[in-house]
Amino acid sequence: MGNDPLHPEPEPRPASGTATPGPAPGPEPARGVEDASARALSEALRSSFNIVKLLMLALVAAFILSGVFTVKPNEVAIKLRFGLPVGAGAEQLLKPGLHWKFPYPIDDVVYVPVGQSHTVISTAGWYAQTPEEAATHQKPQPLGMLRPGVDGYTLTGDGDIIHAKATLSYRISDPVRYTFQFANATNLLQHILDNALFHASARFTADVLYRNKLAFQEAVQARVAQRIEQLNLGVKIESGEVRTDTEPPIDVNEAFNKVTEAQQQGDIKIQEAESYARVATNKAVGDATVILRGALTSSNYLVTTVAAEADRFGKLLPRYEADRELFKQRLLSETMARILTNAQYKVFLPERADGNPWDLRLQLGKEPEIPKKETSKTE
Repeated sequence: MGNDPLHPEPEPRPASGTATPGPAPGPEPARGVEDASARALSEALRSSFNIVKLLMLALVAAFILSGVFTVKPNEVAIKLRFGLPVGAGAEQLLKPGLHWKFPYPIDDVVYVPVGQSHTVISTAGWYAQTPEEAATHQKPQPLGMLRPGVDGYTLTGDGDIIHAKATLSYRISDPVRYTFQFANATNLLQHILDNALFHASARFTADVLYRNKLAFQEAVQARVAQRIEQLNLGVKIESGEVRTDTEPPIDVNEAFNKVTEAQQQGDIKIQEAESYARVATNKAVGDATVILRGALTSSNYLVTTVAAEADRFGKLLPRYEADRELFKQRLLSETMARILTNAQYKVFLPERADGNPWDLRLQLGKEPEIPKKETSKTE
């Protein structure tokens, strides 16, 4: 073992039958002190070594545990190694649950809330409001002018000033592109929404814009969707979440309300006139239809009657040509019979002296008797 102080060599035992020599007179006490010191040092080193082992185990455990992280259910995580995403494609997105990474600065984690709905509000075209006014939807007091740099507004196609604001709700559809391809995608969406407000209002006149707010809203939505598709921001607009409010300037709001009221009254009058015109037209068409049908019926009856008379005369013509005198007598007799049937009194006159048989006078009705007036008797 040599001169190892931790493992001293044992003292040699004396041989049997020999006398044990007595203690040496000089160096024996110093040798005992050195042995005690060596044992103490050995125990101290052994304790230190155990502590070092425990510290190393603790550091290893801390190293392992420090790399554990949790991804929440409504988000995904992207692990970066030296600033670059780890993996490719769908492997770059860590799903909800427990994951492990190397400590910073080797690895870093970026959390992307894909399950949340994000909102961007554009007030570039809106007048200035205090937080209290905005919370209660109150308008500020009119000042008679717009304050540059404070009050926002947009211009219509005919040069009028309007106030407009919009709210855009969206979800992140491509976390990697949304997070790493743009310096600040949220600010970019804010600028896109502001641009859509100015772009859409410039394509309407003030009158059309106030009357058809739905068309203005659709124009803003179309512009936002077009710009997002061109830039490929990695977001998806939630349908129906783009809302626009258009208001006239505060200083002319009263006059605008009067114009709107007059337009509404004019619309009511126009609707009443159109309703009356429809009723009158329908009545005229109905009357014309009745008249046309009556005329058609009368014409059909007249044609039928004339045709029947013509047919009857056509049948009587041979008889007339065969014996005209007999035909006249028979025709006269039939006519007299038809006439005398309805006569209340019948008087036959004798033939005239000149022998003309056609001089016949008839009294077909009795003249009404005039009642005599009753004379009042005076007492």
